[in-house]
Amino acid sequence: MNAAEVNFDGLVGLTHHYAGLSFGNEASTRNQLQPSNPRLAVLQGLRKMKALADLGYLQGVIPPHERPNLPLLRQLGFYGSDAQVLARAAQQAPQLLSAASSASAMWVANAATVSPSADSGDGRVHFTVANLNNKFHRSIEAPETADLLRAIFRDPQRFCVHDALPQVALFGDEGAANHNRFGARYGDAGLQLFVYGREGQHAGITPERYPARQTLEASRAVARLHQLDEARTLFVQQNPAVIDQGVFHNDVIAVSNQQVLFCHEEAFVNQPALLEQLAERVPGFTAIVVPRARVSVSDAVATYLFNSQLLQHPDGGMRLILPEEARQHPGVWAYLTELAESGGPIRELTVFDLRESMCNGGGPACLRLRVVLTAEEQRAVNPAVMMNEQLFTQLSQWAERHYRDYLTQADLADPALLQEGRDALDALTQLLKLGSVYAFQR
Repeated sequence: MNAAEVNFDGLVGLTHHYAGLSFGNEASTRNQLQPSNPRLAVLQGLRKMKALADLGYLQGVIPPHERPNLPLLRQLGFYGSDAQVLARAAQQAPQLLSAASSASAMWVANAATVSPSADSGDGRVHFTVANLNNKFHRSIEAPETADLLRAIFRDPQRFCVHDALPQVALFGDEGAANHNRFGARYGDAGLQLFVYGREGQHAGITPERYPARQTLEASRAVARLHQLDEARTLFVQQNPAVIDQGVFHNDVIAVSNQQVLFCHEEAFVNQPALLEQLAERVPGFTAIVVPRARVSVSDAVATYLFNSQLLQHPDGGMRLILPEEARQHPGVWAYLTELAESGGPIRELTVFDLRESMCNGGGPACLRLRVVLTAEEQRAVNPAVMMNEQLFTQLSQWAERHYRDYLTQADLADPALLQEGRDALDALTQLLKLGSVYAFQR
């Protein structure tokens, strides 16, 4: 069946700030308490979306969440008017105010795991919202993510959005950042590779420095929810040693598209055996394995070489979408230049300035959720979220109107910021025809 991959990028929220909330994400920790520029952040993301749409790729938008999250702060015991809640949280527990204000939902690779209709037992596109329970500031995202996905993928005959798995450590689920799909054509049944960091019910091998966020139990539960045939799934453990070097998700050390896997040689436990299995089960499978002698794990983390988008090129090859940091690193860029000129699957390198996202630990792949859709399914998606010239202009003007260009942790207590966010999201829901998806609108 004819189908295509559609990338849905997250819009950066108005409270984008550097709070260092994500232990194990070294960029997040390194830039803690530095001032941010939310307006620049959202515009950088929009420019990437528009450029890819201009290149012929199908591109959609996923809105930000409402932040600060006042209901959460009230649940934690801060009382009074909205202004009083913000002031009390800032005075008594500024880290909780930062968590309740986090714009981390912008990284929609963690929004959900997605299985196309060609793979699922009931012929629908399945989404399981990630519970993200390893980090408090992300664990609060799931209900709003589900509402937003249902406002975009509205047709229950074609789409099924599952709520998040139980909010316990046994079912720690980080979404599509730990998920890959292989196959010759998007519309044909493929092989889904689920990558986990630990087994919740068994000791096994685990990282020693940083947490392994994804569990095998969560990955298996998602596969069951999506009604995936066991012959079409494969489960593999991420190398604990690279988690301890800042590879908090698999998409920081590997990326795939169709028959191609681009990864570091230290990405997986028992990697040679995994590559043999993929070669046996994926016709035409090609592995591009980057040796540690050319690119160290630390350099891969610093440049987000693998947190790139691997997109099908019109000539049949692949295009790699990279952050500017990869081009600025002489060793990494030399390797990539050789790779593009080698005659292999990756033939073109496209670079974007995403510094505001990168400083908080998210590159091009973090900002997008991949959804394989048939032509009929594409027509069933809310058309107002699909990127084109008109939407780019409207969203750019919206961002210029509503977003601040300087934000620190102290600014999160400003009641005016809360109102600015509500005004912006109210306008955005009308622009994207989402209905009343935010709590303040109900």
